[in-house]
Amino acid sequence: MKLKSELLVQPSGEMWKKIRVELNEDVNTRNQDLAAIKEWLRKQPHLPDEWEDRPLMTFLRGSSFSLEKCKRKLDMYFTLRAACPEFFTNRDATSPELEEILSKKIQGPPLSGLTPNGRRVTICRGVHPNLDAQQIIDCLKLALMIGDVRLLEELEGVAGDVYVLDADILGPSLLAKLSPTTVKKFMICVQEAYPVKLKEVHIVNTSPIVEAFINLVKPFLKEKIRKRIFIHKDIKDLYKYVPQDMLPVEYGGTCGTMNEIHEQWINKLKEYRDWFAAQESVKANEALRPGRPTNYDELFGIDGSFRQLSID
Repeated sequence: MKLKSELLVQPSGEMWKKIRVELNEDVNTRNQDLAAIKEWLRKQPHLPDEWEDRPLMTFLRGSSFSLEKCKRKLDMYFTLRAACPEFFTNRDATSPELEEILSKKIQGPPLSGLTPNGRRVTICRGVHPNLDAQQIIDCLKLALMIGDVRLLEELEGVAGDVYVLDADILGPSLLAKLSPTTVKKFMICVQEAYPVKLKEVHIVNTSPIVEAFINLVKPFLKEKIRKRIFIHKDIKDLYKYVPQDMLPVEYGGTCGTMNEIHEQWINKLKEYRDWFAAQESVKANEALRPGRPTNYDELFGIDGSFRQLSID
């Protein structure tokens, strides 16, 4: 068994070169692009004047270095920080509420290694079948917290994300507690505000209830995303997409146990405690937005209209 010492191994060599092409990243001009985004941010009265270079560069990479797309993503990111306090406030991994979830309820660590084509793999699984409605919201909060850490820690960028969802303990009682509004808000956050390039979703340890869960989420996804969801009856089928040796031992791999990898991420989230606290004020101010302020009810389709979401 081997456990990589680095939280996130960065691409290098030929893989690094290929990812630069895939991300449309020119190392000779990327700093100019970064400067342009920082200047644009300073000119937006409703957005923060300053933000760290690392997450801004991650947004540029997630936008394939399209400045206009990057601006839209950033605007939405800071807008949703204000619009979804249930996800973006009280993000203290040392709090009793989040500590209980992290230690007893769920695991969702990104793996340290990369697939041969440069993609980051995240495995999500429950470890306790009983979650109340607030704990479900907090689980989604923690997923976005990990996303924020990756904004700063993906130093070189990756060629997309692969998610493995272990549905072993997903049962009817848990599914019944999922609020469609909460799911919709979370999907908007992930798809429209974060620089995520979702390549594949693999569901393992399936059961009939999984189909109900997928049907719950599908209305929020475009057809091309639905085609990226794969259900595996046998864990060995997953190895066609994710090399077996980069998986945790629970899934037939050799890169440590889920508990060990998850513990590394718990420690990382706690290290970011002060950063998360400072970020609560880094959000959009709709009172200062030029033109019409964002209507949150319209944004989330609370009026009953289910907007289809897009993802790159």
